[in-house]
Amino acid sequence: MIHQPPPGARDLLPLDVAQKIWIERRLQQVFHGWGYHRIITSTLERLDTLMAGGAVQRSTVIQLQDTENEGLGLRPELTASIARAAVSRMAGNDHWPQRLYYNANIFRKGGETGHGTQLEFYQAGVELLGADGVRADSEVLLLLWDCLRSLNLQNPQFILGEAGLTRSLLSPFPPPLRDQVRQAIANLDRITLETLSMSPELRQRALFLFDLRGRPEDVLAKVSQLDLDHSQRSALNNLKSLIDGLNQYQKLRPDTLSPMSITLDLSLIQTFDYYTGIVFIVVSDSHSGSRVLGRGGRYDQLLGLYHPQGETKPSIGFSLTIEELHQVLLDMGELPSDIPSGDCLVVPKTPQAEAAAFAYAQDLRQSPDAQVQMELSISDDLLALRESARRRGITQIAWVDEQGNPTLEAI
Repeated sequence: MIHQPPPGARDLLPLDVAQKIWIERRLQQVFHGWGYHRIITSTLERLDTLMAGGAVQRSTVIQLQDTENEGLGLRPELTASIARAAVSRMAGNDHWPQRLYYNANIFRKGGETGHGTQLEFYQAGVELLGADGVRADSEVLLLLWDCLRSLNLQNPQFILGEAGLTRSLLSPFPPPLRDQVRQAIANLDRITLETLSMSPELRQRALFLFDLRGRPEDVLAKVSQLDLDHSQRSALNNLKSLIDGLNQYQKLRPDTLSPMSITLDLSLIQTFDYYTGIVFIVVSDSHSGSRVLGRGGRYDQLLGLYHPQGETKPSIGFSLTIEELHQVLLDMGELPSDIPSGDCLVVPKTPQAEAAAFAYAQDLRQSPDAQVQMELSISDDLLALRESARRRGITQIAWVDEQGNPTLEAI
């Protein structure tokens, strides 16, 4: 019998791991540079935590059952867990906003994974907790852009929406129809909008909302023609301020690798329904097609779900999917093509020199980043030993005698 991992799971071999670490280290450097600190939350959570008040569908959660029949699940994303941790573990903390980042695995059934039956994924991302306004939105988008630039990704496409504004623009539709219109718009399904049973006025509105994507200035001009209430007008003005600020930043930074290309799409609807303000995805074209590298948005009510008195704090964040980044960077030839090689192979000259060889190898390992391997085989075939070392990428052999004296040989 050949043993394989269970369906939806996969193994990462050393080269896969080396490439994954290459990506994660560059992202971590950016997170640190922006003043974010790492948080690690539990992989296992109570179902009511993961469901985020119904914003996360139960069907996406891999569920478990403990001995006390309590509903548990594997996290399908990190934001709800971090919100829970912020409320329960940071109670009384006056140091807001909190700038947190994570690098962790998630587990998700179905949904927009893009990886067939795959159930386990790796994500890196940030949560800016307790910060409101256009300046906080700008920080998170510019941080995301900085992450992509650190990976040498060229011409990523930012697609920006506004969850609260989109939700309010759909309010004239009665509830059962509203969900159908929302899904048709999200799936770019114009045919469904043209065939749904609704009044001519509602159909005209649905098709108008369907076309609210394109150059930000064009979309903003279209929406401004609508009869908007105060909150809708405020959301629209904030969007305009955000986009103007991002454009101004780019004019002040002509050294950037590529401009931030923004498409405004008020039909953009995220997988998880806890977003209240701006939402966004970032897309990159590769040889294997367009890929969604990351997504995020503002969620000003989520922390209140986990607070005993319902107190909340405005927050915003994003996640990047390591698998998607890995595939795009692999297509670009940006990732390491070999696992890190050993610097030195230590070989005892005689069986009696074994302890001295181990001691010498340990001395070499005191140097930062040194990779020192001990030769474990006992053989008189020195040519075969040298050839084996070359195949492993080792650049030097240290032949050690019983007194611990090395004879160094470059190979």
